[in-house]
Order: sequence, then C-alpha cells, then structure tokens
Amino acid sequence: MKMQARALFTAASVMLLGILPATAQTAPKPLMAEDVFSNVQELKGIPVNQFMETMGFFSAALGYNCTNCHGEEVQGNWAKYADDFPVKNTAVRMIRIVNSINKNLFGGAQAVTCYTCHRGTPVPKVVPSLVEQYTAPPADDPNEVQLSARAPKIPTAEDILNRYLEAVGGEKKVAALTSYAATGHYDGFDSYHGQVPANLYAKVTGERGLVAHTTNGDSVTNYDGHNAWIMGPDRPISVLQLVPGGDFDGVLMDSALAFPGRLKSSLTDLRSGFPATKIDNRLMNVVQGMIGGSRVKLFFDKETGLLTRMFRYSKTIVGSVPVQVDFSDYREVAGVKLPFKWLNTWTDGQSTYQWDEMKPNVAIDPASYGKPVPPEHPVIKQLR
Repeated sequence: MKMQARALFTAASVMLLGILPATAQTAPKPLMAEDVFSNVQELKGIPVNQFMETMGFFSAALGYNCTNCHGEEVQGNWAKYADDFPVKNTAVRMIRIVNSINKNLFGGAQAVTCYTCHRGTPVPKVVPSLVEQYTAPPADDPNEVQLSARAPKIPTAEDILNRYLEAVGGEKKVAALTSYAATGHYDGFDSYHGQVPANLYAKVTGERGLVAHTTNGDSVTNYDGHNAWIMGPDRPISVLQLVPGGDFDGVLMDSALAFPGRLKSSLTDLRSGFPATKIDNRLMNVVQGMIGGSRVKLFFDKETGLLTRMFRYSKTIVGSVPVQVDFSDYREVAGVKLPFKWLNTWTDGQSTYQWDEMKPNVAIDPASYGKPVPPEHPVIKQLR
C-alpha cells in the first residue's frame, strides 16, 4: 500500500502541480528551472532558486505580482504558471530584446535590465516630467553609496570591524558565546503579515537553523556548515538545496552575522572609503566585502559602533536582486549585544523577526540545522 501511495503521489504532483518528474538516476544536481517547470523558454540552465529570484526581479521592475503576468488562475495551482498569457509572452520578448542590447552594444555586460526603463511601473515613461525636473530630488539611497577616490580610507575597514567587536561586548565575551537558541515571532507575506512563532538555532562553527511556523506549514532556512536548504509551503519543491551564489551566499552571510567574532574572517576584499551617508538620520561608517561570489555592504552606526544594516546583491540572469536586513533592539546575551529585531526587505516583500529570548551556550540538536523534513503530503495520508 505504501508503494502504491508513493506512485500515486508522484502522479498527482505531475498532474496537479505541473512539476516534471525526475528520477535519482537522471536528475541533474542542482535542479535547473527546466527540470521543475514546464514551458521555460528564455530562462533555461539556471538553478531553481535563481529562477525564482528572477521572478522577484521582474516584480520589482514592473511593480507587478504573480497574477499580473500569469493570470488569476495560478493561485494555488503551479501547473497554470506554464500556460501562455499575454503579459507573460511580452516579458519573454522583452528578455530577448534586453539580452540582444547587452550582447550587441555592451559586449555581453549586464548594462541594461528591465528596471532601466520601467523603474517600478508597467509602462516606461517617454515624456520628460516637469514636476520631477523642477522639484527637489528624492533623498539618496544609502544602499547605493559608492567608493570614492576622494574619501579618506580612515577609519579602515578593519578599524570599523574592531570597533564593532568592542561595541558588542569585547573579544573575551564574544569568544565565550558558542551557541544560542532563540524564540520569538515572525510576520511576512507567507504569514499574511500576522505574527507566528519563530525559532533560531546558531553555533559559532557556522551551523544555523531558522524556522517560522506559519499556518500553512513551516518556512525553514537551514545551514549545516556545508549545505544549505530552504523549505516552505509556498515553494514549487518542498525542500530545495541551494547552490553557491545568490541565496546560498546570503545564508553564509547570515551565518557570519550570527556571531560578531566571525564577521571579519568570513569576508574577503574588505574596503572602506565611502562618502558620509545616513540611515534614519544617523551617520554610518560603511564597509564593503565579498562573501562567496556576492558583494556585501555593512552599515555601522558611527556613534555606537553597532551594525545597523546589511545590504547585498544576489546576481541573476536578468539583473542583480537587492537584499537588505536592518538590525535593531540590541540586548545582551551572555554579555554580548545581539540584535533582537530584524527587518528583511527584498524584491518580493518585507518580513520581520522579533526575538523574545535567546538562551546562550546551549546544546543544539543537529536536526535543527540539517536538511529539513517536509510534512507528509495529504494525498498519501488519504491513501493509507
């Protein structure tokens, strides 16, 4: 009966979800977009998680959500995403046009993207706006501050990171914190912006597990020190292993930020020398570095020395996706100041983690940061 249930579940996945079957013998590692989705035309040959990130890029560029391109019928039905829809077909043509411009005019460099013309609107403007021309320009985006040849390289990146280490408690106390387990709340698009319980597990050796218990199922991001996975009820595959670059680099960054003492050793190509910039009207010292293949900017409060923001770019085939995390509500955990509030902002929306308690130096079950185990599918339950 179990074998029969397994076979029926596989068939149901293909018919109901529109996911192509893949066997252990033939499935490539990692899974590419065309291995999971039907009718992929211009975005073949990229991992599934990067494919999903490109959807977020389109959303940000046009100010659209899923149904604007794919139609209302896709809600709750992954198979319908494969259907041709007028706006989706236009997007396919536009990808070809942008690729052609970059190839023929810029030697293949990603000089032009959807956002170049659309700027968050479905229809690009073609007539100059007198209102924009004769009113004060919007405030500069601090995330876009660039290295300046004129800006002094003092304080150095190492100076800023050392001051951060002192601000959170000093080298001795930081070294004494080897693990912690946190409980709190999460709200985001997948919890319909209602508060749901959340847990965090972290070890100084890098392992990290993060879970939000939404009403539709757990949303999980785990890293065992080598491999990273994401799991969630809103994803096309229950458990997706991340590949280097993009989201994987983001997991590495989150792991490094969990323990202040790991930050300096986790980043390469450290740079300072950015012009003065402000976040919430407070002056920031900015450090830029690399983690994996991703560029990261860290904003430290000039007065307190504490980390205020992490900003990184996740490269996709259609452009770089910005990811921002703002940190606040610092409290002491075994003498080390850690942020108890995280505000995550990215092209798909915003989410907040608010931690109520962090227990230091506790034993953590490896299952808390290992490969997530998806809940049993209701089809199998019914067949038993």
